[in-house]
Amino acid sequence: MTEKTLNNNKVMKILASFLAVFFLFVTNGYCKNQNDTKTASAVLERLIGNRANEFDLSIVENKDSKEADWFEVETSANRVKIRATSNTALCYASYNFLRDIGAVLVSWEGNRINLPKTWPKYSKKESTLFKYREYLNACTFGYTTPWWDWKRWEQEIDWMAFHGINLPTALEGQEAVWQLLWKEYGLTDTQLQAHFAGPAFLPWQRMGNINSLEGPLPQDWINKKEDVQKKILQRMRALGMHPVVPAFSGYVPKAFAEKHPNSKISELKDWSGGGFASTYLLDSKDPLFKEVGKRFIEIYTKVYGQADFYLADSFNEITPPVSKEHKYEELSDYGKTIFETINEASPGATWVMQGWLFGDNKEFWTKEATKAFLSKVPNDRLMIQDYANDRYKVWENQEAFYGKQWTYGYVHNYGGSNPVYGDLNFYKNELTSLLKNPNKGNLTGYGAMPEGLNNNSVVYEYIYDLPWSQGKESVNDWLQHYLNARYGKTSTSVLKAWQLLLESVYSTKYWETRWWKDRAGAYLFFKRPTLKITEFKGNPGDKEKLKQAIDVLNKEAKNFDKKNLFNYDLIDASRHYYSLRIDDLLIECVKAYQAKDIVKGDELFKKIEKYALDIDTMMSGQPLNSLDNWLKSASDYGSSPDESKLYTKNAKTLITLWGGEGHLNDYASRSWHGMYKGFYWPRWKMFLQTLKESAVNNKPFDETKERESIKQWETKWTESKEMHQ
Repeated sequence: MTEKTLNNNKVMKILASFLAVFFLFVTNGYCKNQNDTKTASAVLERLIGNRANEFDLSIVENKDSKEADWFEVETSANRVKIRATSNTALCYASYNFLRDIGAVLVSWEGNRINLPKTWPKYSKKESTLFKYREYLNACTFGYTTPWWDWKRWEQEIDWMAFHGINLPTALEGQEAVWQLLWKEYGLTDTQLQAHFAGPAFLPWQRMGNINSLEGPLPQDWINKKEDVQKKILQRMRALGMHPVVPAFSGYVPKAFAEKHPNSKISELKDWSGGGFASTYLLDSKDPLFKEVGKRFIEIYTKVYGQADFYLADSFNEITPPVSKEHKYEELSDYGKTIFETINEASPGATWVMQGWLFGDNKEFWTKEATKAFLSKVPNDRLMIQDYANDRYKVWENQEAFYGKQWTYGYVHNYGGSNPVYGDLNFYKNELTSLLKNPNKGNLTGYGAMPEGLNNNSVVYEYIYDLPWSQGKESVNDWLQHYLNARYGKTSTSVLKAWQLLLESVYSTKYWETRWWKDRAGAYLFFKRPTLKITEFKGNPGDKEKLKQAIDVLNKEAKNFDKKNLFNYDLIDASRHYYSLRIDDLLIECVKAYQAKDIVKGDELFKKIEKYALDIDTMMSGQPLNSLDNWLKSASDYGSSPDESKLYTKNAKTLITLWGGEGHLNDYASRSWHGMYKGFYWPRWKMFLQTLKESAVNNKPFDETKERESIKQWETKWTESKEMHQ
């Protein structure tokens, strides 16, 4: 072969390589190299170990930054080839594939992993119409995450990635910034100690609802959360997520208000009727508003790096302190000032706000008021998270927020309280009708914003598939794939049981019982006892079908290992059913004692006690749903005996008294091992025994006195040093 021929061959090879790269670029956008996918690969490796090496991941950049994500998966020669538009989309695609073939299921209560020796033939391509998939409520940082370390956060971020989430709320670690900020304005450590709430109650301090409740906040806690937030943000950003971080919404410490007597600062009293300490809101027209707000973002950026989404909620469950005469003008100034503060401190960033307030206080937030508040903010620089569509149809009432960006979603879980419920068909039908709706405006995102985690995994699994499947698959077909992945196998009987669960408990979009008679609590049994229980008209759902489902599952249990998630779901359905039965029996027991039918009352009393203690024992099969686990996590987070004591009291108070005397008692009530036996039954036992005594002795029952005795018992319970209940 001549030298000329060799040179020609080299030229042809170079040209062929160039054309191949060029063709790839023009058809699909630029494929990034493998180093850019190492974060996604690491997420996968933490799940399936060395088998992650059999996945070829590549990122294809969207030509248009406004485009949403897509992915494609194909197996060939025992390799799994995945192309997607982001690291998060790669993780979702990997998980979607593994779940589709029945090999993996990732959930809070545990993962099921059973990989085939060789990968089956598989091909799939999906895209989403939603650029953003949101996750985490501001309240989750009180109801679930106060005692989380990096190991637990890493696990949650992996869960987010596998579920395609790219707009997570990221509010840990902000007290380190507030501390630096307020010290610059002359506040002392002592004044800040009097300001900050305890760890479990910080979300409501941040939203301007409370001050100092169950504090003080130890410096060690502030330092730990600063450290963990740095890791959280680094990992989220590496996965291509857009963490939503805090901004200044106008709330200042009492000591700051006292230092600035000439500034316009409103004292806001008694959030939620709970007898809480006043909070203080700086007026948007006061020059200090922008000064403080910009400085907060400057310090935040120095500590944690640049962000592109900032959460600022000035009026969460609080009526804005505006005048009747100039209501709309003053509201528009608040909106304008919050936006300008964020924009001047972080040019190009987006202001994010919760849409909850518009549904919570419809009387104040009329169309005119909302329009005014949003009027001076550019449409593409504000995002409203309308996440309570299982309760309030805010976006419809507010005309899709008048051109602003908005996200659609569900709270689903309130307070970390965990009855078994959700409504899969509702989520599907809502999404399909939403996508067809010509009046949906500038809809950019979708997801769930639960106040508490670790419950009803099937709901979240389904919700985070919907933005990709767009509801084209029937719920039953989806469920069959899900159960196969969750249990490793399924059967006609198991599917029948789950169909009954769909019809009985997973057809309830909002758990109405929790606010019956304006008192919180997942079940009547979880509420502070009252004679009014006899007025209750009934729980949502179908108890008979639920019992039928449990009977079928019990028969099938022999076909599954005790460690299988099948057993977890059986316990879940059973404790829910028997908790509902307790509610029915309580009503009958109170009626019997009131009618002085002591024999019947005593029979019902014994049955209630048996159910309560049996459920408590049964719940030991769910280690995550355990009072001991919650209290140990709190105690272990402390670096000294005093800190451990403070955290344990925070942990106990949050899930019982909450800390106020309004309607928040039992708001975060948990169906946990230790709570039935150690907290809920003792209260009702006291109440029923006193009611019986009044009937036996033919004396009037002093309910007010008895409820006061129970309240004193509750307070002692929260203050008790006992770790094990």
